[in-house]
Amino acid sequence: MANEQYAFLKSSSVPTRDHWQQAIDRAGLDLKLDPKFEPRTNVGFVPCKLNGAESGVEMYFDDSAEFIEDFAAIAGDRDCCISFRWGGNMRECACAMIASLALATDFGAVVSYEGEPPYQNLADFRRDTEAILKDAAKGT
Repeated sequence: MANEQYAFLKSSSVPTRDHWQQAIDRAGLDLKLDPKFEPRTNVGFVPCKLNGAESGVEMYFDDSAEFIEDFAAIAGDRDCCISFRWGGNMRECACAMIASLALATDFGAVVSYEGEPPYQNLADFRRDTEAILKDAAKGT
């Protein structure tokens, strides 16, 4: 079964790949986005390096009014979404968590797992991300 996490942003705040990477680096987390990745145009699996090892996660950009309306209570005044999708692989989940955390920290994203209530503070989000990184390192 696929897992999905949504990062709702204002279209004007969607970062370039390089700005997103800088935000990840500032967070002190070892995730490297594919140098060819373009957040608004790439869809599907995005290769990444997690702690120096090959990994990745599916990413999708959506700014359709219908999609945003479906999540209006979460999205608020944000008009686009970057979705992350992965199976049971904890390394892929860690990629999604780190990338989402950087979007929330530096670009004002509101992040929701599967449409559930979003994180209310970055400290809880960071704590959950670090816990998933530990699980990923164990291969669980």
